[in-house]
Amino acid sequence: MGKITGFLEFSRINPHKRYPEERKNDYDEFINRFKKSDLVKQAARCMNCGVPFCHSDYGCPLGNHIPLFNDAVYRENWEEAYQILTSTNNFPEFTGRICPAPCETACVLGINEQPVTIEEIEKHIIEIAYEKGLVKPKKPLIRTGKKVAVIGSGPAGLAAAAQLNYAGHTVTVFERDDAPGGLLRYGIPDFKLEKWVIDRRVAVMEEEGVEFLFHKNVGVNVSASDLLREYHAIVLAGGSTIPRGLEIPGNQSEGIHFAVRFLKQQNKRNAQRDPFADAEIESNIYSEDILATGKNVVVIGGGDTGSDCVGTSNRQGAASVTQFELMPMPPKDRNEFMPWPTYPMKLKTTSSHELGCDREWAILTKEFVTDENGNLKGLKIVDLDWNFTKEKRPAQFLEKEGTERIIPCELALLAMGFIHPQHEGLLNNLEIKLDQRGNVEASAKEFNTNIPKVFAAGDMRRGQSLVVWAISEGRECARKVDEYLMGSSLLPTKSASLISRIV
Repeated sequence: MGKITGFLEFSRINPHKRYPEERKNDYDEFINRFKKSDLVKQAARCMNCGVPFCHSDYGCPLGNHIPLFNDAVYRENWEEAYQILTSTNNFPEFTGRICPAPCETACVLGINEQPVTIEEIEKHIIEIAYEKGLVKPKKPLIRTGKKVAVIGSGPAGLAAAAQLNYAGHTVTVFERDDAPGGLLRYGIPDFKLEKWVIDRRVAVMEEEGVEFLFHKNVGVNVSASDLLREYHAIVLAGGSTIPRGLEIPGNQSEGIHFAVRFLKQQNKRNAQRDPFADAEIESNIYSEDILATGKNVVVIGGGDTGSDCVGTSNRQGAASVTQFELMPMPPKDRNEFMPWPTYPMKLKTTSSHELGCDREWAILTKEFVTDENGNLKGLKIVDLDWNFTKEKRPAQFLEKEGTERIIPCELALLAMGFIHPQHEGLLNNLEIKLDQRGNVEASAKEFNTNIPKVFAAGDMRRGQSLVVWAISEGRECARKVDEYLMGSSLLPTKSASLISRIV
């Protein structure tokens, strides 16, 4: 490494964020950039470990060459850093903004110090690369004559499309919405990922030869059979889009909405698009405004989607925002049951929580309480007592006597995750075999389904997961499709990338 003692000399710092009261006034990204001198020092903290767990199975699913690009950043060789980073990651501008950074929790320095700011360094590399004109379309020299349809333009679909295009195949991406990105565009709030970031990348892909078609809901207004006849291979890369509901009394009341509908509407407003424009072909949009303005909002679900609802509700001017989690509060630090380098289930306070939020743990929602007109006015809740296993994992709960109560609530947002992809339409028409969880059944090694020449990747195959896993799935699936079409493939894989670093 350029600075062998950097991890001893420099402490971790994070970029400055705009103040919470200022953030409430807009939906813009709010994390500033490092000064160049600070960026170089943060990269110098990387120890170039003998066994770099940051890109092991505990760390980055893409196998990013983290010590190598940190060294290039320290030497201010931006082209080298960019080439190293994009050799394993098609979209560092996405992961550098919204990935929970398992690489950092697996960082060896994190054993007794704060880990390297890997995610921020990654974002800085790609943004500097764009500024310096290093990001250029990579057009294949030869076309194979093979046509591939990629259904879904989320991170898995985009990654598969990019890789298959590099292999020389003619790729068409079918997207049922009005713009590319999937949940990147309409599930992730703009304050975490502004949508020009997606548009910039898609423009590069279009220059490379990838075709994007919008308002194309395969299985509804596009025939799946026609695609089977026209294309040599099909990649199913739709998301896990069916949200988990809450089957309790009053759940049909006015004022109860899935988080994804709430977030999608606001993202469409920000983009100056009609939030109801695609209601006739989509099952996840209501033809009514879902707004938190002036309301007591309760977000049911303690994960990242719930946090996004908290940040959006505050920006819309909610009277109050409360977030419930069924599970007990996790510890603030690692314990003996979540040792390094495993991903720790620690208490996480997000930038959205900084705007104001009452967080309550071990809460069970028992009933949605309505007024005489069927409008939501409150939640009946109760505190829980959890029993734990010997590994300190929550096992079962009992309701605490005397804690049942009703709290005011005019807007309840259900953010309890997704159960599986939509079956109606595409999957049913193709007669795709599903696994026990309702996801597309496809091999984790071959990505092939029960239908010849049809492959699956991302959340549709493995269930709801991280953007970095979706990109990894798309890349690995693309190689298998290329092998199917050509008999062999030169597209990289994570395993081959790891071997190249050793050799």
